[in-house]
Amino acid sequence: MSFVDLYTHSEHRKNVAHFAAIATLAAADGQINEAELAVLNRFSNKLGISEQEYAEVMKKENKYPIDPASSAQARLERLFDLFKIIFADHRIDQEETALVLKYAIGLGYTEAEALKLIKRSTEIFTGRFSFEEYQSLL
Repeated sequence: MSFVDLYTHSEHRKNVAHFAAIATLAAADGQINEAELAVLNRFSNKLGISEQEYAEVMKKENKYPIDPASSAQARLERLFDLFKIIFADHRIDQEETALVLKYAIGLGYTEAEALKLIKRSTEIFTGRFSFEEYQSLL
């Protein structure tokens, strides 16, 4: 096995764990609706998740550990992905907020940093930001 094969395997393992976290967040309210399922299907393609892995992850008893990304940008991208699945139904509930907080801490953010990121991300995804903030985003 070459070094490249080892790296690819490690990346794939991280992708499966990340997909499992996304699926867990989607099911936080007890069910996965059609909008969330569509986003999950897109993520499974994006992350290279096989049908067998998808089926395994979707079992209620899946217990994939959080595998933090190595760079700050990659960690932030993982959180962004989670907010995309959370807001597939255009809202965030308490269970999803609690899970994304745990996930952010698992990625290596302090609780204070995680809370700030969640608050700001929620404002962005729900469109609750000022014109000045909108302007700076553009």
